[in-house]
Amino acid sequence: MLKVLAACGNGMGSSLIIKMKIEKVLKGMGLQCEVHHASVGQAKSDARNYDLILVSETLVKEFTNLGKAKVVGLKNLLSEEEIKTKVEKALNQ
Repeated sequence: MLKVLAACGNGMGSSLIIKMKIEKVLKGMGLQCEVHHASVGQAKSDARNYDLILVSETLVKEFTNLGKAKVVGLKNLLSEEEIKTKVEKALNQ
């Protein structure tokens, strides 16, 4: 099962909305996943526990060298098309 973390610089409410969008997209892709959400600070401390972390492109640098997780930077955190495209690319690397 793929462990995914949605992190947002604006706090827990917005990361919850992003989490729900990510769950919809990943399940539509046929992936078994467990999606969590957190603020950036919390996400940085928990990053080692995840396979995939989705954040705004401006926050990707915050997650370098934090373990095995692949970090996906998104321009539009609510774009299902962008989430799908970038997650596929990350998982195929």
